[in-house]
Amino acid sequence: MALWMEAGSEPKTEKELADLDAISALKESTAFELKELGNEYVKKGKKHYSDAIDCYTRAINQNALSDAEQSILYSNRAHVNLLLGNYRRALQDAEDAIKLNPSNVKALYRAAKASFSLNLLAEAKGLCEKGLQHSSSNEELKKLARHIDIQKSEMERRDAEVSKAVSSAKTIVSAFETRGLKIAKPMYQELTGPRKPTLDKNNILHWAVLLLYPEVMSSDLIEEFCETDMFSAHLDMISFVLYRYKNDKLKLLNQM
Repeated sequence: MALWMEAGSEPKTEKELADLDAISALKESTAFELKELGNEYVKKGKKHYSDAIDCYTRAINQNALSDAEQSILYSNRAHVNLLLGNYRRALQDAEDAIKLNPSNVKALYRAAKASFSLNLLAEAKGLCEKGLQHSSSNEELKKLARHIDIQKSEMERRDAEVSKAVSSAKTIVSAFETRGLKIAKPMYQELTGPRKPTLDKNNILHWAVLLLYPEVMSSDLIEEFCETDMFSAHLDMISFVLYRYKNDKLKLLNQM
């Protein structure tokens, strides 16, 4: 019987050939049955996804189907892994499906979706483009390609903002070092808020200055104190404002 043949040996009799054909047919039938069973498990919902993966894996391991059919099995398993959030496994399965059948549009879509979830935007966009070459009217691929473009633009915008902020911070630090100024830990942020030093176009530093009056439990905040300013000018302004405030308050009391 063919079952007892040594590995690598060729069938020599019609009986052995018939046995091999029967075994191949049985394995093929088993693979298709496992595929359909896996599809049923997927329809039953998340509780049965692991069963679906098991069925697809067993069907793949039969090694009895054509490349196109094997590609579908890998693509189906990629689909379930996507549903479970196993994006690395999904991508690997989808890539295996594409190797077996480069025109498998569902596999291309699932590979693109897994890549997008892994933030591999360039790869995801390339897979979408390949998929649209085979199915130019595929709405799922078109929608995913739009999402990829939006995400890519957003990442580029954020990267530009971060780069600008880093460059600005380096410039501020350099300005402090050039002037021999030391940077200490921030204090009284509950009064000043998250204010940071700035450097204007004339390379002049500006920062917030907080004046504390502990004897009266009060404070004044100078939001834009220029390094070329004198404290006296600001103090004169504060004194003037306080004077006007006291006079207005006295007038109001006199009118009561």
